[in-house]
Parts: sequence; structure tokens; C-alpha cells
Amino acid sequence: MRLKSFLLGAVALAALSGAAFAQTRTLTIATEGAYAPWNFTEPSGKLAGFEIELAADLCARMKVECKIVAQDWDGIIPGVNAGKFDVIMAGMSITEKRKQSIAFSTPYAMTPNGFTTLTTTPLAKLPGTGTILSFDKDGPAAEKALEDMKALLKGKVIGVQTSTTNANVMEKYFKGVVDLREYKTAEQHDLDLLAGRVDAVFASRVAETANLKKPEFKDLALVGPGFMGGLLGEGVGVGLRKADTELKAKFDEAIKAAVADGVIKKLSEKWMGVDISPK
Repeated sequence: MRLKSFLLGAVALAALSGAAFAQTRTLTIATEGAYAPWNFTEPSGKLAGFEIELAADLCARMKVECKIVAQDWDGIIPGVNAGKFDVIMAGMSITEKRKQSIAFSTPYAMTPNGFTTLTTTPLAKLPGTGTILSFDKDGPAAEKALEDMKALLKGKVIGVQTSTTNANVMEKYFKGVVDLREYKTAEQHDLDLLAGRVDAVFASRVAETANLKKPEFKDLALVGPGFMGGLLGEGVGVGLRKADTELKAKFDEAIKAAVADGVIKKLSEKWMGVDISPK
């Protein structure tokens, strides 16, 4: 039944041109709403963050009406394929595995991932802090850096968000070395890190850097190198149904324009404190 709904929805939407789409319906964008500063839910219930403002800008460029809805992370890809919403903007990395299920726009952000821990623990001495390594460009060096960490990480409890590229990296390189604990949201593993229930988390450097600015996170530090590429993907992009080729083309055009005129740079510096626009 789910497959049937997906196929019918994909065929119907693929039949619409960009102009017809704008005239006949509102584009529904799903975000997680629990991944600050990418996207989060304010106490009032309003969605806010980098991707919320970027989505508004892209929709204006495409001349389409848009609404943004919150969706649990673990159901976000099945949801778009089932026609529950039209696209995903939720800090989602573009990976080969995900490309088997959905299509992606050109990237709108490029960010490293790495370890965060309490400054008072031995893990604060993880080697390579302050460097950035790419599995694609610096393959041997990146793998050596991970190998060099294993002695300090052995037996430690490491938190990751479930169904993420971060979980994939930890599973591949540290299976049998660490006690991997998966969480529904990044917010949950950050709170457990503060409470001492995990020894470190492996997460987006941008999200964790934003946390460090909050008083309650003053005792945390980014440690070890930041990693990009490989299992971590090709950057962050809009997720779409594979059949929606015209919609993908419109997002590609809008994103490239937002990179060219500096809007993504401006929004990322506002929300992240650093330029994460694709280079």
C-alpha cells in the first residue's frame, strides 16, 4: 500500500511543470525542528534557524508558496517518498546510500563533523584538534587520524543521532572499540553528554560550535580533527522524490543563485558564526 501511494504521488507530481506547480499547490518542506542552529522549534512552537530562513529565500526565488512542517528524523525519507511532504531541508548530507532512495539538489552547505566532549575528561586530549580532513582528498591521513584515536576511545560511550552519516562513520571505524549509543535527536545526545551519561558525541561541528556559545555548554570542547567526505557525504542538500526532476532543477538554480549573491554565506554566518556555503 505504501509503495502504491508513493508511485501514484510521484507520477502525479512529475507531470506538473514548474509553472503549473506554483499555480496549483503549496510546496511543503519538511524539517526536523530539533537540530539547532540548522532548524529548531522555539518555545512558541515556531520553527526557526538557518534552513528555515534559507527555505524562505529559495521559495521566493522559485516564485512558489511554501510551508514548512516538522517531521521526526527517522521518518523523514519515508515521508517524502510517501507524498506526506514535497521536499526535505533538515541538515541532510548527500550520500550514495540515500541516493538509492531519494534525489538531492546541488549542495547548499559544506560542514565537517567530529567529536565533542567535556573539557575535564581524557578525551579532551584527542589528537588533531583544529584540523580538517577529507576522506575523499586526504583518505590515508583521515583514516590514520581515526586509528590514532582508538586507544583513547577504547571502551568509551559515544553518542550519535540514529540513521545519520555520523552513526555510519562510528559503526565503520569504531565498531568493537566504543560503546555506541544512538539517540533520536542530536539535542538528546548533547544533554546526555552534559549529564555524563556518554563520554563524547560525534556530530556536526557547526551544530556543536553553536552549542558552545550557550552558558550551559561552557564545559564542552570540540576535540580531534573535523572530518568531511566519504561516508559523511558530499555536503548538505534538499532531498526530493526521484521523479521530481523539474522541481530539482528549480532548487538547483535557486541554490546556485543564493551562493553566487552571498545569501547563503550571510545566513550561515548569522546562524552558525561561520561561512558554510559551498565553494
